[in-house]
Amino acid sequence: MKITVAKTAGFCFGVDRAIQLVYRLAGEGEKVCTLGPIIHNPQVVEDLSKKGVRIVSAPEEVKPGETLVIRSHGVSRDVYRRLEQEEIPYEDATCPFVSKIHKIVSDYSEKGRIVLIAGNPSHPEVEGIAGHCKGPVYVFQDENALIKLIEEHPEFTKMPAIMVSQTTFQQNLWETCRKTAKKHYTNLSIFDTICNATSMRQREAVDLAAQSDYMVVIGGRNSSNTLKLKEICSQYCNTVLIETDVELDRDAIRRAGSVGVTAGASTPAYIIKEVRNTMSEILKSQDEEVSFEELLEQSLGEKLYAGKRVKGIVTAISPNEIQIDVGAKQSGYIPIDELTDDPTAKVEDLVKKGDELELIVMKVNDQEGTAMLSKRRCDSEAGFEEILKAYEEGSVLEGVIVDVVRGGVLVLANNVKLFVPASQVSDSRVEDLHTLLKNKVRFKILEVNEGRRRAIGSVRAVLRAEKEAAREEFWKNIEIGQHYTGTVKSLTSYGAFVDLGGVDGMIHITELSWGRIKHPSEVVNVGDTVEVYVKDLDPENKKISLGYKKSEDNPWEILKRDYSIGMVVPVKVVSLTQYGAFAQVMPGIDGLIHISQISTERVNKVSDVLAVGQEVEVKITDIDFDAKRVSLSMRALEEEKQAAAQAEDTSVADIEGVEITSDEE
Repeated sequence: MKITVAKTAGFCFGVDRAIQLVYRLAGEGEKVCTLGPIIHNPQVVEDLSKKGVRIVSAPEEVKPGETLVIRSHGVSRDVYRRLEQEEIPYEDATCPFVSKIHKIVSDYSEKGRIVLIAGNPSHPEVEGIAGHCKGPVYVFQDENALIKLIEEHPEFTKMPAIMVSQTTFQQNLWETCRKTAKKHYTNLSIFDTICNATSMRQREAVDLAAQSDYMVVIGGRNSSNTLKLKEICSQYCNTVLIETDVELDRDAIRRAGSVGVTAGASTPAYIIKEVRNTMSEILKSQDEEVSFEELLEQSLGEKLYAGKRVKGIVTAISPNEIQIDVGAKQSGYIPIDELTDDPTAKVEDLVKKGDELELIVMKVNDQEGTAMLSKRRCDSEAGFEEILKAYEEGSVLEGVIVDVVRGGVLVLANNVKLFVPASQVSDSRVEDLHTLLKNKVRFKILEVNEGRRRAIGSVRAVLRAEKEAAREEFWKNIEIGQHYTGTVKSLTSYGAFVDLGGVDGMIHITELSWGRIKHPSEVVNVGDTVEVYVKDLDPENKKISLGYKKSEDNPWEILKRDYSIGMVVPVKVVSLTQYGAFAQVMPGIDGLIHISQISTERVNKVSDVLAVGQEVEVKITDIDFDAKRVSLSMRALEEEKQAAAQAEDTSVADIEGVEITSDEE
């Protein structure tokens, strides 16, 4: 008998992540409850129950002191809101691929698009996805349901819409629904959201079933992806779904010439192992030369091989390498350069004898009986999963710039070195990338190559997003009259542009000084810190007019305080006209000396008496603060002088004409 086991049998990434989280919390002594069964596998749920893990159907059922775990299927936006309102502590184990769908439907439905979801309407994952939509949402589970939706709502076919699928949706059924939707909807965006692991699992199952006489699918009967595996395999050969080895049909296995084995994403390894042992006994009873256990181990690759993940115990430490027991016939060792990326780190500070480490097999030498292992690359792979998650969710990561390479820099984050192009290291041009070395940066992932385990990041995207968020917040709060401290960013002939913290405003040249200036550089320079206030706003065009002149520096206020009508002041002629001359009383205020007020004698031409730049004394004869006018007179001073001179002459004449008499006469 030929037995073949699918390579992808067992837990997927999202399920394994959720299960490990619950086991860890329970192992740390926390009181844990899960929102629904953590996975659709009764054996795992029962084992967790023995460890004190409860199942609740709503946040309100969580008891004080308990931590709620959201399973990999995800939940609606309303559940998160209730958790926050009730201040219930929780851990979110939503699969990153499901979270990505939540973001897609949330963003597009907020823009007014109709959301179409391919999936089981009663499945918790689909209910969670629908719960993140902010508008019309419709679920269909096959092509017939999609056609019925089109017939009932023909108006939707011309409206903006998007289509996504449940992560475990059947691949061939999805392709059929895609073609149907594209024929009818004229404004539809389609997102392929079936999990890669699900697609691969289903493709392998189809290929395996097509080559087998009998298929055994291991998994919970409530598991959507397990049921789909049985469904697609049944199209090619006799297929059974079992939850444990107790359900194996011994006679059917003996009769089959070839048997294929696969397992759902929620099937733990120990159940597969139990099925393995039972099938091994069945085969031994037929005196097969090779037991099923050996075949399964060959298929699953349980022996050491390059690239395999293993756990090992540190048995000895030396300056150049670490000895590891990985439970295999080969003795394992980790060269020092495969322990860490940090060349300054000391081995004794990183590991101790008896520590358990997760490792990757780099090379196996059966002749020498050794296996070279790497912790550094294992950490890198684990870190790459975080990189992948950040890429799927669009989240921000933190790292340190560790090297400058051709075209950009390398950033170390989560034990992974990723490339940031020179154009993405900042939101402004950086002449020398070496000046950025050892800088901590925040970045987003732009591109991921899973096959080569490489990623490209962008610091610029984060900086621009933060500035955009700051701008939005700024425009929410800005009001006319508000005061800001800003930095002069640039100068033009008509004013100065000021950075108010990510948003620019302009001080018009007339607002820079109470006096006349020819260019803004007479008052401010690029880089100056200035105190300004909002004079006017244009939110639609995102324009801000700023004021810079201070009321206490207003020359008219100074004039009102320090000057009065009748006061004699020195002035400087600044311009000549046919009807008189303008003279500067003080910086910012010019007064008019009318041609009739220049002299007591007739003046035919102003330039015959006055010239620009000439300094003269005048008398302030009038001030009109409303009209901003000051009247000056030179003639008034002359007349006063003439009157004084005449008065003096009269006094002298009176004295000379007096007759002096004496009592003696």
